[in-house]
Amino acid sequence: MGLRVETSNWPLPLGGQRFITPPRLRRLLARHPLSAGCYPLAIGFYPEAVGHRMSRAQPEDDLLIYCRSGKGWLHGEDGRFEVGAGDLLLLPRNTAHAYGADVDAPWTIYWVHFDGALSQDFLDLLGSQPLRRIGVQPRLLGDFEALLGLQRQGLNVLPFIHAAHRLQAMLSSLAVLPARVNLKSGRVLDIEAVHAVMREHLHGSLNLDELAEHFHLSRFHFAKTYRALTGHAPIQDFIQLKMALACRLLDRGDVEVRQVAEQLGYEDAYYFSRLFRKVVGMAPSHYRALHLG
Repeated sequence: MGLRVETSNWPLPLGGQRFITPPRLRRLLARHPLSAGCYPLAIGFYPEAVGHRMSRAQPEDDLLIYCRSGKGWLHGEDGRFEVGAGDLLLLPRNTAHAYGADVDAPWTIYWVHFDGALSQDFLDLLGSQPLRRIGVQPRLLGDFEALLGLQRQGLNVLPFIHAAHRLQAMLSSLAVLPARVNLKSGRVLDIEAVHAVMREHLHGSLNLDELAEHFHLSRFHFAKTYRALTGHAPIQDFIQLKMALACRLLDRGDVEVRQVAEQLGYEDAYYFSRLFRKVVGMAPSHYRALHLG
């Protein structure tokens, strides 16, 4: 592999860490079936990174930066962004960008460069925006610390394969974090809050107009914003939640399909069965039979 890991040559501050996967191990990870999908190339931690800045014109790897505290900035194809605590930067290969620490309140960041046959697929899970405001996530901080532990493991390939799986799990976990967006009105639309409203109505009905009204948005604006954050239509997700509850009820094995339909607010058991089959892939009676005997 001729991949060049382009990290900053910025001098490490007190308490800083930087570790680059040696080329021999990088080649092994790229070939091994358990790591070839996505594996770390370099990992770092920069506390209060005074004077830190980096510019990459044509990066050959993917990069994730997580700001734990302080401030910084990002300049990319979509313009300039101010970065603060709890912000995640997603910087794909072949896309020019520059970033750096704020002069007055320099950021503290974790970062990981990565590569692999599936690295683009993992980035696709996280969407196309270069900046995600996810808040301070203790679990994510722990994930980065675990990756940094590689530098204490020696140069055996097995810890690096494990680190590749940690990285993949970290990326996929970011994809299921509750998304939120600041609206022009100053309010915040939090997808977890939307799902909480949906769960309150699992035993009845809920339409798009009612959801939008609950969050003081027009039907069009609510649906468009929700889809931009999740990739799905809101009512589609509401039905998914209802069918997940239907599965839990059927798993008990002591209720009939008609009773499940009634508990979920469907007067027509045949309509419920058609919805269930569409979402789950089999009729509710067949699903229930899986758990009998």
